[in-house]
Amino acid sequence: MLHLPEMSLPQMLREQAARRPDALAIRQKEFGIFKPFTWAEYYARARHIGLGFTALGLHEKGHLAVLSENRIEWVLAQFGAGLVGAVTVGVYSTSPAVEVAYVLNHCDAEVIVCEDQEQVDKVLERREELPKLHRIVVIETKGMRAYPADLVISFAALEELGRASEADHRHLIEERLARQKLDDIGLMIYTSGSTGRPKGAMLSWRNMRAQARAVISKLGLDENTSHLSYLPLCHVAEQMLTTVAPLYLGSRIDFGESLRTVQEDLREVAPSMFLGVPRIWEKLASSIHIKLMEAGGVRKRLFDTFYAACEPFAEVPPHKRSLKQRLTFTLGYWLVFRALLNFIGLRTTKIAMTGAAPISPKVVRFFRTIGVPLVEVYGATETSGMATGQTLDHLVPGSVGSPGEGIEMKRGEHDELLVRGEVVFAGYYKNEAATRAAIRDGWLHTGDVVAEQGGEWRIVDRLKDIMITAGGKNLSPSEIENTVKASPYIKECIVIGEARKYVSALIQIEFDIVAKWAEERGLAFTHFRSLVEAPEVRELIEAEINAANDSLAQVSHIRRFHLLTKELDHDDDEVTATMKVRRSNIQQKYAAEIEGLYAGA
Repeated sequence: MLHLPEMSLPQMLREQAARRPDALAIRQKEFGIFKPFTWAEYYARARHIGLGFTALGLHEKGHLAVLSENRIEWVLAQFGAGLVGAVTVGVYSTSPAVEVAYVLNHCDAEVIVCEDQEQVDKVLERREELPKLHRIVVIETKGMRAYPADLVISFAALEELGRASEADHRHLIEERLARQKLDDIGLMIYTSGSTGRPKGAMLSWRNMRAQARAVISKLGLDENTSHLSYLPLCHVAEQMLTTVAPLYLGSRIDFGESLRTVQEDLREVAPSMFLGVPRIWEKLASSIHIKLMEAGGVRKRLFDTFYAACEPFAEVPPHKRSLKQRLTFTLGYWLVFRALLNFIGLRTTKIAMTGAAPISPKVVRFFRTIGVPLVEVYGATETSGMATGQTLDHLVPGSVGSPGEGIEMKRGEHDELLVRGEVVFAGYYKNEAATRAAIRDGWLHTGDVVAEQGGEWRIVDRLKDIMITAGGKNLSPSEIENTVKASPYIKECIVIGEARKYVSALIQIEFDIVAKWAEERGLAFTHFRSLVEAPEVRELIEAEINAANDSLAQVSHIRRFHLLTKELDHDDDEVTATMKVRRSNIQQKYAAEIEGLYAGA
């Protein structure tokens, strides 16, 4: 059993700074160069930021919001607030002003840290809806000269304010850390809001400590682990690996240049651990397919040969493979796979994860075949991160592994997954009814339908998403959708079937791959819509759907489909900030197209 200190994350930051002051804690990429920060610098800067927040009027137990992409200032603000006893609330940087305003108003934010002018403008656009917000801190000040100085202050000025006030408040942080308890709320994470308004899930320091215990023991992490932080820090999965585990381990975090340079940063950083949501793995797979299409000829045939040879033992741990299997993979690795792993930046990765949403088993097997040590994990905001996970020694296709240390699981009514343990969150902010509905008799009702065999758990679908056809058959839309999305040509699939005679789907193409396919065949197109409307593209997608149908039960076959002529967009309220499909919104928006799929049925 893994033992961790009985300390909150801010207390652990102070502890790491005292224990290993000169060890590397964070690297931040600036102008193409990674700038290092030690644990002593991490703690000192966070302390100054915390004192600066206090000078701005952030109260103990008050709420600080952060609206920014991942960068060192994000975690400095988070732990600056934590050191003075305040609660941090993350806001997605991709959110439009109306969603930003909702979160800031609902969480009662007193101060917000914004990345740049664009994010500040979102806040100011809805300023009248935010009565409790009294100061805005901006990290990048370009274009900010004319903004009101009594409302907006730079991050650098905030840090200097805290540094200047340290002499007069020498014992403030020590006093607040001394009375900080593990049951205090330290972080608030808003749910994606795929079915309604986002809810503010409150995570205590105890929740986060329990999550650290679960993820460290399950994944075999240690102080030498390195991680590239790029998924939004207002998502529990990234918090798990950027703040929670590293603060207890003393391991290193790297912040890249931006979300748009992830693949380049991966190649440069070569992290020992990597987390990707399904969309990231699908994009990495697409980039590999494009490279293979460009290479063509001998190299493409070489890849196909070794992939076909290695795929049958993709889930067999390397030390359990036969001599022939080891020789086959070694030859394939040096001739083909090594270059592909270098291309995606994962050649030195010791553990890679996929989670946060369902993923096609074919995508998982693709990466395992070429040598990525990929495991599936399952968790939720309400479980403070990972609840179950596979291990590299025991990979069962389609499962999400077994519970993490200190976590209990069982099946409830309708095979709903129930979770118990210190990882279960403290409740929803200002929503006691939702909290009571989620946590009953000490068990968290996740809303996920599961199956279990031999201690391995499999997520079937969301309970609310299970469809019943007109013939009374129960269908899992995510199973159908992920089977279809295994095609490199299909980016999104939204299945329709509730109370219908057969299954149909709305399909969004993977533009880059289909465009490359069209170019190779000399098909003319000018933009997304013109490509989609080409008869040859429809024939391509129809063939891919027919191939997917071959691996599905007859009742789950997609009989008809409609090709979307635009990409689903967060600004159009079609997907959430985490790219989860808002089914009800899409079904309303494309009601005419859906009815057309059933015309004359």
